[in-house]
Amino acid sequence: MEAKCFKSMALVFFLFIGLASSDVPYLRQGSSLSVENPDDVLVSANGMFSAGFSPVGQNAYCFVIWFSKPCRDGSRTFVWTANRDTPVNGKRSKLSLLKTNKIILTDADEDPTIIWMSNNTVKMKDSWSQLKLLDSGNLVLQTRTNLTLWQSFDSPTDTLLPGQPLTRHKQLVSARSRTDYSSGKYKLLFDNDNVLRLVLDNPETSSIYWPDSTMLDYHQGRTRYNDSKIAVLDSSGYFLSSDNTEFRSADFGFGPLRRLTLDFDGNLRLYSLEEQQGVWFVTWQAMSNSCRIHGACGPNSICSYDPGSGPKCGCPPGFKMKNQRDWNDGCEPEFELSCNNHDFNFVELRHVNFFGYHHDILRNYTFQECVKDCLVSCCKAFQYRYFPEDGRYRCYSKWELRNGHRYNSYVGTLYLKLPKSFPYDKPVEDLKLNCSNMQTKQLETSYVKKTGHGSLNVIIWCASIIGLLEMICVSLVFFFLYKTGKSPDALSTMATSRYLVAPTGFKRFTYGELKRATRGFREEIGRGGGGVVYKGVLPDQRIAAIKRLNAEAHQGEDEFLAEVSTIGRLNHMNLIEMWGYCAEGKHRLLVYEYMENGSLADNLVNNSLDWKKIFEIAVGTAKGLAYLHEECLEWVLHCDVKPHNILLDSAYHPKVSDFGLSKLLARDSPRESSFSKIRGTRGYMAPEWVYNLPITAKVDIYSYGIVLLEMITGKKPGVGVPVVGTNGEKWRQRLETWVKGKKIGASGTTCWVEEVLDPAIGDDCDRNELDKVIEVAIKCTEADRHHRPSMSQVVQMLAGDQINAHCLPSFQ
Repeated sequence: MEAKCFKSMALVFFLFIGLASSDVPYLRQGSSLSVENPDDVLVSANGMFSAGFSPVGQNAYCFVIWFSKPCRDGSRTFVWTANRDTPVNGKRSKLSLLKTNKIILTDADEDPTIIWMSNNTVKMKDSWSQLKLLDSGNLVLQTRTNLTLWQSFDSPTDTLLPGQPLTRHKQLVSARSRTDYSSGKYKLLFDNDNVLRLVLDNPETSSIYWPDSTMLDYHQGRTRYNDSKIAVLDSSGYFLSSDNTEFRSADFGFGPLRRLTLDFDGNLRLYSLEEQQGVWFVTWQAMSNSCRIHGACGPNSICSYDPGSGPKCGCPPGFKMKNQRDWNDGCEPEFELSCNNHDFNFVELRHVNFFGYHHDILRNYTFQECVKDCLVSCCKAFQYRYFPEDGRYRCYSKWELRNGHRYNSYVGTLYLKLPKSFPYDKPVEDLKLNCSNMQTKQLETSYVKKTGHGSLNVIIWCASIIGLLEMICVSLVFFFLYKTGKSPDALSTMATSRYLVAPTGFKRFTYGELKRATRGFREEIGRGGGGVVYKGVLPDQRIAAIKRLNAEAHQGEDEFLAEVSTIGRLNHMNLIEMWGYCAEGKHRLLVYEYMENGSLADNLVNNSLDWKKIFEIAVGTAKGLAYLHEECLEWVLHCDVKPHNILLDSAYHPKVSDFGLSKLLARDSPRESSFSKIRGTRGYMAPEWVYNLPITAKVDIYSYGIVLLEMITGKKPGVGVPVVGTNGEKWRQRLETWVKGKKIGASGTTCWVEEVLDPAIGDDCDRNELDKVIEVAIKCTEADRHHRPSMSQVVQMLAGDQINAHCLPSFQ
């Protein structure tokens, strides 16, 4: 019996191989591809792509093009779909090439219904033609002379392949969910102003979320002065659009298969295939924080972004989830909202913003006037913010609560309108989001299957045997990989997800590549305790800063791994971007973006900064550190904040760099930890290091305060400030002690700020900004860490209204 079973299995196995090798090379006039025949698949000459029917639901099929190599979990990666919104039955449906050179897709019926038809661009009556799949993934209908009558590249769905143009009359439309391939609510298209945009477009609302609609297009590198409207991704991973939108994949260069997909969540992502693992890695994405995508959680809901698990949705107080299966439906109120009713209170939700949907911008309103306006109108909430650029408060009364987003760096507050009778279970300050993972719905389209076909049991029996053989083969592959050194844990991790973000997010270089890029490490541009930084030119002609870690350093490898794992998790405009790394033998190198204006330390020495740049550097650095401390998946301590680690780009925008001394703390653990050794640089180190106190984020805040004082006074903190006592004795004081002493010792007629201000700053200081920076610096350098503000509070103080004034010099 066992021998017979084995022979039957072997027969089916070899039969399966024979069927798999009989793929259709092309489809001729008068021929069809049947949904019932698994052999009816067009395959490109290079074997990379396949086209045929694929299941998308219960007895629901679409004619699609997919990458021939399946993902590790066995799923197919679709790149084009003919009938995404109208699937066909699993019996008697077929794709046919008519003698009139039309391609039609017919659904199962006694009288077949045409579901889809090709819109041929070239009409040639009674001409010979054939349908074939090219190596590029383009499905084309061509004549004997290779004249293209129709091609799938002209009608993209949610994906662009290398060489496939997106033009003025075409657009990408996202899928509805991860498992529902029908048309979703997000689009990538050229707008009427010639700019490439990501748009939320559903029956209730429509809005642009990329590029950032709060900024002018030309400030984001876009131009409207073109009329070609074309964008193309090439095979090296470089994308260029006629509006000057351009980007490169993190693994830029020829080699891996790539695709640019507008995913169901509204994010545009560039993927590269790791063929051995069968996993797609994200090598670029339009939105690093997907909560900024409009409609991410539906109306009346709030999105909270976690870099590790992605966006999570929650309902604000007084609201409940509308559909327990789908966050797209958002939240609904548990009360009746009425207009011109004073039986309401306002709940304060800090760091929460609902973008758009306000009646008007009420300028120079007091808070009470804003409350009154919302009570007498039909508004659901209002936001009240101070704008330092015009010195006024603004009131935004919301008539809809859409695009809700909570993020710690946002300094505004939302005041939610709720009935006075509404029961509050918690104090306002302790209200938390009721988060839940993004949910998706299965495709609901299905057909009723007819029974009575005797061959069905045979097909099921054969499929079961094939499935068993596949399981055996997969097990053998896993065993082989394990014997060759692959970790079982790593394999199981790779098998849990169809798409994974690249573990480091950048390219792995060889030592030889980086040696050639730096011309043998000739041009040194920086040096520190962890290693030396060289200027180099990568093979794609990008200028890079290449940091070569000291091989003989006691913790050289540890510093390297810490820096790679940390920076790989971070993405912020005020943090340095890392492009790649090298871990080859004893060599440990990091590849960063090159910053044209060097470090803040260099610019302070050269006196090349005016007051406007100094203030922008102070604010930008604070935002970068606030992101590290409060918005990352893990609490990140820099531990060496100093001017040498604050780099300036071509526009003098600051970016915090050098995370080799950082310390990661899990979010669910206390925000303090112990270190095996003192870390940092003399003059910038907080007292906690010396007195062996718990190390928290407040050590970075102290160092930041010292940096502010150095920028303002022009004095180095490490050497101390020379002081002459009343008796003529001489000594040196710490910089922060000297500044605070000047403040304390100032009389009513003494302008102490003028005594500490660096003369090189000049007379163009903004009084309000200078006052704020000095006050923040003094607060940040308090000896007691509990008296120092958090970094988000620092951002708010610098961006907020004028604080207590000191005696300021008269800049006439």
